[in-house]
Amino acid sequence: MDDKTVKQWFGDSFIRFEKSLNGESTSPLHLVRKKGFEKFSMLEFPTHRNEEWKYTSVKPLLNYRFDPNSGIVDISKEDIEKYLYDESIYSTLVFVNGKYYEKLSDLSKLEGKLEIMPLVKAIKSGKDEAINFALEILDKDADIFSSLNTAFMMDGTYIKVNDDAVVDSPIQIIYVTSADKETVTNPRNVFIVGKHASVKLIETYAGLNETPYFTNTFTIVKVDEYGSIEHTKVQDETRNSFHISTLEVNQKRGSHYAGYNVNFGGSLVRNNLNIHLNGKETETTLNGLALSKGTQHIDNHTLINHLEPHCNSHQLYKSILDDSSRIVFNGKIFVKQDAQKTNAFQENKNIILSDSALVNAKPQLEIFADDVKCTHGATVGQLDKDALFYLKSRGFSHKEALATLIYAFASDAVHSIQLPLVRDKLEVILSEKLLTPALS
Repeated sequence: MDDKTVKQWFGDSFIRFEKSLNGESTSPLHLVRKKGFEKFSMLEFPTHRNEEWKYTSVKPLLNYRFDPNSGIVDISKEDIEKYLYDESIYSTLVFVNGKYYEKLSDLSKLEGKLEIMPLVKAIKSGKDEAINFALEILDKDADIFSSLNTAFMMDGTYIKVNDDAVVDSPIQIIYVTSADKETVTNPRNVFIVGKHASVKLIETYAGLNETPYFTNTFTIVKVDEYGSIEHTKVQDETRNSFHISTLEVNQKRGSHYAGYNVNFGGSLVRNNLNIHLNGKETETTLNGLALSKGTQHIDNHTLINHLEPHCNSHQLYKSILDDSSRIVFNGKIFVKQDAQKTNAFQENKNIILSDSALVNAKPQLEIFADDVKCTHGATVGQLDKDALFYLKSRGFSHKEALATLIYAFASDAVHSIQLPLVRDKLEVILSEKLLTPALS
């Protein structure tokens, strides 16, 4: 379908969406949705002529009539068992088709140290931060997918950690799509970490059937002075799905943001990660891991914006490609004039297992300060044939030897995750996926 047809489809969907709101179509929230839809209507879907989308085509996404009005369906705990962590330790929020699913959620361990609830509930309760951050109209540079998220924003997760609070119970947020028709969900998350506070959370995105669907998510993270957050996002959606996400992180003085972006599933995946270091002595860790097979296309665009002096950032993105899959990495580091004594490191490493796989890597570094330490680079290669021969000579099958070497290459991208259960499960998932027939 062309742009005009797709926009007409979403225009008709927006009218149906308004009619389903049962009198809330005049609420402040929906007025913002309307402005989001107006912006969406004025923008064009990106093409290869857009520099930021030079290596990624959204045409496959536009071939479907994704419906943003799918209702919630019942699922069981068994349906999401493989995505759950120990519930005696972890607190849990589950969303099905973009809507909060209270039946499988448990927030009882979090009383007193933070506010946590579905985003729409926070907005209706008058939480200032939810209103300020979730309802703000994106600036004039907002892309069409962020505007679409604003237009159809229905739910998501609101977390505000109190000043000086240390949240002992990690938080798991699971977004599940289960529908018998082509569906789009638009979760919006707001995570706010107070002064000297800390929290660890993991987002998981998954699908329960093979019907094509589209996840279009937007997350805002605010970390106050000397606050700390470990934020892991795992995208393990079906091979018939599309996933586009935008992350905006703003850090104040002395804060620490550790973000882990893990991609296993999806047909077409695009992750936009924008980190802004707005205070002195700020620390940022940004690690990514992607495993692609078949015809998967996974695109990671990162931006780390150094605005103040004496800040450190460390970025490591790794990918393993098989079959005819494709990986895109575009990593930008900006060091502004006032950001003296910056220490910024960026590295992108890729292993190709097939002659048909393709990597497009574009590390970028723009420095306007003169007293900094900054390095960046990208490598693309194949597995060491001598190491492969050595393992096979010690009794490993060809598939086991491949999996062992790839695991050794990939594991350090997630090894620094501080949550043992998350780290261990990701390593198990990685091992299982590496031992599938596609690698034999």
